[in-house]
Amino acid sequence: MTPELYTKIPVAQMPFRLDFASGIVSLGSCFADEIGSRLHNGGFCIEQNPFGTLYNPASIAAALHRIVDDSEITEADLVQHEGLWHSWHHHGSFSRATKEECLQACNSHIHQAHTALKEASLLMVTFGTAWVFEHDGAVVANCHKLPPQQFVRRRMDINEIESLWQPLLKELHAYYPTLNILFTVSPIRHMADGAHGNQLSKSTLLLAIDQLTTQAITQSSNQAIAYFPSYEIVLDELRDYRFFAADMAHPTPLAVDIVWDRFQQACMTPAVIQQAHLNAKRHKREKHIPLH
Repeated sequence: MTPELYTKIPVAQMPFRLDFASGIVSLGSCFADEIGSRLHNGGFCIEQNPFGTLYNPASIAAALHRIVDDSEITEADLVQHEGLWHSWHHHGSFSRATKEECLQACNSHIHQAHTALKEASLLMVTFGTAWVFEHDGAVVANCHKLPPQQFVRRRMDINEIESLWQPLLKELHAYYPTLNILFTVSPIRHMADGAHGNQLSKSTLLLAIDQLTTQAITQSSNQAIAYFPSYEIVLDELRDYRFFAADMAHPTPLAVDIVWDRFQQACMTPAVIQQAHLNAKRHKREKHIPLH
């Protein structure tokens, strides 16, 4: 008998199916950007990271609250540093030379995401790290290269994450009773915390999501709250440095493609997968720039 040379991670069929009429909103770490880009290129309607890349559960929850309430960023939410205005709630890609430009960039995406969420059938949430930075007692989404002594860094615990997200899930169900929610944990390794610190962080996220998905009680059979094992596929099934970039932390495009393939198999019918493949090829041709 030929021995198994790697650990195959079983991926259950998701309790929903995606098609090209499905509206999708994606929030979270840069791994959400990778899968989100493939969904976009495949022809799906997706609102991708309207706050930019977010890493910790507290910042993602705060962003989602703003999207649900259609609540604008104000001047009080901004800070000026190194010639740019930054939002404490947004990634640095939203930073601008003037506060008016920064507010416009942030708030236009909040309004756009608010509209998209009302029409969405799936919300994808990717947690990246349980570590947070606090400024004046409040968790910030990004430090924007301000002096580190201005921040307090700590690791969220399971109960804190659950206490933030349980009420939020109930609120989402009340506003959007047919919205499916898919959690995942980014396989990107945060080695600045050290190998042990990274494992503690990821374990905290995995345990918190497990509690959220197993304890979630919805009053409608039309809503599903599920988990997709992107972290386990990369770290346990692939488990090889050839699937990591030169920094030994970020998955390579090949690794992301493998996760994307497993995601499609879990969430789409064969016909939708085939059409998404054709759409992606067409998108690639349209982006091609001739040499002559």
